[in-house]
Amino acid sequence: KTFRKQYFLAPDNSAFQDRYGDNGYSGDPKRKPEVSLYLLREGLAASLVCVFILVLWGLVHLSLQQLVIGRPTLSCDLFLTSQSRRHLEQITSVGPRPVGSPENEVLTVGYLIEQIEKIREETAAGPHQITVDVQRPTGTFSIDFLGGFTSFYDRVTNIAVRLEPKSGAQHLILANCHFDTVANSPGASDDAVSCAVMLEVLHSLANLSTPLTHGVIFLFNGAEENILQASHGFITQHQWAKQVRAFINLEAAGVGGKEVVFQTGPENPWLVQAYVHAAKHPFASVVGQEVFQSGIIPSDTDFRIYRDFGNIPGIDLAFIENGFLYHTKYDTADRILTDSIQRAGDNILSVLKYLVTSEKMADTAEYRHGNMVFFDLLGVVAVAYPARVGAILNYMVAAATFIYLAKKASLRGNAGGRYVRDLACATGVTILCWFVTLLSVLIVALLITLLGRSMFWYNHFYACVCLYGAATTGKMVFIHTLAKNLYYGGVRLVELGDLYFDVSLLLWVCGLVWLTQQGLCSAYVPMFMVAFPLVTKLLLAKEFKHRAKYCVLYLLGLALPYVHFMFLIWVVFEIFTPIMGRSGTELPPEVVLATLVTLATIFLSSYFVSSNITIIFNLFLVMFLLVSSGLFFPYSGDPDSPRPKRVFLQHTTRTFHNLQGQVESQDSGLWINSFDYTAIQHITPHIPEINDTVRTECRQDRPFCGYPWFLPVRFLSKKNWYLPASEVLPSSPLEFSLLSKEETSWGTIKMKFSAKGPSHMSLYLMPHHGASLSTWSFGDGTPQYDLSGEYFVFYSHGLDAPAWTFWFEIQVISKNPLGPEGMISVAISAHYFFGKDQRTAPLQEMLNRFPEWTFPSSWVSTYDMYRY
Repeated sequence: KTFRKQYFLAPDNSAFQDRYGDNGYSGDPKRKPEVSLYLLREGLAASLVCVFILVLWGLVHLSLQQLVIGRPTLSCDLFLTSQSRRHLEQITSVGPRPVGSPENEVLTVGYLIEQIEKIREETAAGPHQITVDVQRPTGTFSIDFLGGFTSFYDRVTNIAVRLEPKSGAQHLILANCHFDTVANSPGASDDAVSCAVMLEVLHSLANLSTPLTHGVIFLFNGAEENILQASHGFITQHQWAKQVRAFINLEAAGVGGKEVVFQTGPENPWLVQAYVHAAKHPFASVVGQEVFQSGIIPSDTDFRIYRDFGNIPGIDLAFIENGFLYHTKYDTADRILTDSIQRAGDNILSVLKYLVTSEKMADTAEYRHGNMVFFDLLGVVAVAYPARVGAILNYMVAAATFIYLAKKASLRGNAGGRYVRDLACATGVTILCWFVTLLSVLIVALLITLLGRSMFWYNHFYACVCLYGAATTGKMVFIHTLAKNLYYGGVRLVELGDLYFDVSLLLWVCGLVWLTQQGLCSAYVPMFMVAFPLVTKLLLAKEFKHRAKYCVLYLLGLALPYVHFMFLIWVVFEIFTPIMGRSGTELPPEVVLATLVTLATIFLSSYFVSSNITIIFNLFLVMFLLVSSGLFFPYSGDPDSPRPKRVFLQHTTRTFHNLQGQVESQDSGLWINSFDYTAIQHITPHIPEINDTVRTECRQDRPFCGYPWFLPVRFLSKKNWYLPASEVLPSSPLEFSLLSKEETSWGTIKMKFSAKGPSHMSLYLMPHHGASLSTWSFGDGTPQYDLSGEYFVFYSHGLDAPAWTFWFEIQVISKNPLGPEGMISVAISAHYFFGKDQRTAPLQEMLNRFPEWTFPSSWVSTYDMYRY
């Protein structure tokens, strides 16, 4: 009887070991539990995972809300928030400060100089000296930002403040902010708060009793919003620029919160080490740096100018929270928390103190070797190490993972071969699951778009997470459950968690190797997602039989990589969600957000598989019905939490001249651009005149479609509406004339022009068939065209600028190129961003009719086109 009992049990166990080896599976494969017990266990496991994710998500948010860690004691050389708050309120009290306006060039400049002089008088008896220089540079450069364009500036304003020991300093570090704003925005976060912080940092450093080793230049630049003009004027023309060895740039892409280090270098790892060592409240990510420098985010900062034109390394910091208010009327001083000012001041002051005593400042080129991997852990501690060390570490983790998998694949008998087969099958199922899931979620996103409910998440972010997250999770669970039932024989006691754990390891390690080979520092993320789970699994191998205890310890082992990964997910959504509100009418935002949510869900579910699909499906169905019904309106005018729809509104008069110089046609109207995908569908019910009957198409025979584009962003917003209105009659109209036209000895036609107008003008050049631009008076002399093959020149000036004169040469390609359009079309647009010419009665009347949840940025413009 004993023999028979062993006979019946042994074959089952041995067969199981032969099929799976020591893969962590246990139990009799032919024994099936009661379905209710199985579902209960699955439900408990799913609940534990959900609690785990929610706890980590709460930890991330707690970290983000904890802006300042610890409170400084009072000291004359510490950063005082109260003074910065007063500076911030005073600077923003004058309202918007576009370049050329009295608010920017007179009032703000006057206030800054007054405060700097007070600091100089107060610290005159100390060991330092302060020198102030108001620079008003004129220059030109080309840049490939926004599809490529050229910039020309005339007498814009820089306030350069040099702090150094009274014996002088040979090496300088630059701290940069800008006090100008876009039109119609008070610009508290972008970038008045940075200038307010810099004033107080200057005060603190000047009060140090010990002389600085190196000097500091505090540059308050007055033309950053004009696409980085003032910083170019300083770094290419100022006499102090040659002594600058490194810089810190203070910027904003949101309103308040934590300022994040999102760019460093190029190379110069000592700068990252200085931040890690000195910053009191670190907040940094090399992932943000590589994403930003990839060009995915349509933005740029003065960092680029100092790096490309000054060839100096630096650190770029920016506020990123609540980007919905960026460049709007809601960017006010009262929305910036005192702790946000305190942490920015503490960090900048500490880092500058460290740098001005650093020996590496004397010869930064000597320390220019490779990049750095850097990141912070919940804002408590920052980690940084050289990229070459990171590559070694990554390959070591990858090697350990492959050894772990190879050991399982080399089990005796048929176990190893069956394991390899099952691993390959499970990997194929997982990759297929990802592809089908992403495709399914994108179909849901397409349905939402076709139903006219796009951007419902703009004001209801977690609705997006519930809809697309539930769709992703449900699809993944369905595919895994289907594969489990078909391939592994249905519901069983034997769980496949161990096998799919190995699949997750394999896929993450493949990503780790690929990113490392590409030289990306962001490879540390998959390294985390491989190393911690693998070590946890190995350490808990003996605990596997104690299921409850094992699960808890297992989750604790995954906590660190998951909490950091969730922080990175927060950063991605914090940046990209508001960007969808100003990304133009061409990019479907549902595709972007659905893809991001899907990828985040896939990554977070790497080491967890659950089969409880009923609740998930019901959640998806409910959310889809709620979204489809229009319950979630995309925008909000709530003063406490505004989510405005952005609209550009120009009252313009357009005049078109023929080859003979005669006026061919003229019209006037309100030109409307929507800067998000929903266009005007939500505006028409409030303003019936703005509908698709007044939508206008691009005229390909006119430069930049025949409209007064302020920046070369027409590729973002191809949908335009033009409502007829009365003629624009500015008090200071544009004066434009052709000064000369002559044929050169080298066979080109040189044309010289003069333009006298407001502080902002846009020049558009469109050579016709048979002709091309060979050279011009802008940039380095080589014409730079945009994505459409046309040329855009952005012009601005400060106060009392002379007429703008420029020239270009046209190369005639064929003997007889001239058609009815001539060789070239030249158009120039004048933009009135401030003063009495900024508004007209028809424009103001239209503005009053826009609903409160919109932000129509408006001004007056003219457009004049000539053919030659």
